Amino acid sequence: MDRGGCRLNGGGGGEGQAGESQRPEGSNYGMITLEDLESFSEDQVSDSGNGSLEDGEMMEDEEQDRLLHYWQDVARGHRVDVPRDMAEPIQQITTNNNGAHTRETVPYTFMFRKEKCGDVLYEKRHYEKAHWACITVKEDTYEQSICYGFMRIMRYICQQNSLGTYLGMTIPIVTVVHTDEMHTTLSRTVTVAYYLPTNHQDQPPQPYDTDIVIEHWPATTVYTRTFAGTTNEITIIGQINTMAEVLDSPGLCVSDSFIVAGYTNPAAANRQNEIWFLERP
Repeated sequence: MDRGGCRLNGGGGGEGQAGESQRPEGSNYGMITLEDLESFSEDQVSDSGNGSLEDGEMMEDEEQDRLLHYWQDVARGHRVDVPRDMAEPIQQITTNNNGAHTRETVPYTFMFRKEKCGDVLYEKRHYEKAHWACITVKEDTYEQSICYGFMRIMRYICQQNSLGTYLGMTIPIVTVVHTDEMHTTLSRTVTVAYYLPTNHQDQPPQPYDTDIVIEHWPATTVYTRTFAGTTNEITIIGQINTMAEVLDSPGLCVSDSFIVAGYTNPAAANRQNEIWFLERP
């Protein structure tokens, strides 16, 4: 199965939350995500002025190459190989998020949070049923699995869908992970999921990629805990075990499937993630 030459860690970009708490700060070793692409400045994106249609097309091609080469150069420092066919999605996400579109946060209802000595141990929320675009992948490492799935979700967002349009970015990008019974080992099989924007919920655009599936997730109550830093096998297992310790009744939650929610790119100085425990139906 083609991996697109990518070694990229997943997680969508964003700031803030639906009427509630801000995420904690963190920092770490970087990979490239949508947030990186969106943060590319408009001055770097285009030097374009007025000219003929032919000149405009040539400048657009040059701009696309400039963006691709820029990200290929950045990626080498993060052990990421950005393939040529990512040039158009990179350009689309960069230009569409320079003020043209705002990121939509997955809506939820805040229920309560538990604190200790001023620190938030966890938060309880209710998410309504919704459509998500999902791809399940299995590679040698968690980071490689996220890379492979995320690049393909990114293409779906950027016109490789039945509408042929840019769908818009939503946050968080989530990853469904699975563990053994003792929470010591993370499965290499993960599912990367993108929440369809509100205006596409009733009639989700169909993906051209046959491995991407539009799933209707039922309403769910989740317990969330924020954490900063990288998302890999070691940190995720650690966060799962920490969450299990602070929950008052961990037995109420699913015990072998969890969600890692990413709000900012892993290269950011202020890295924001959450671990989600799902309450049993």
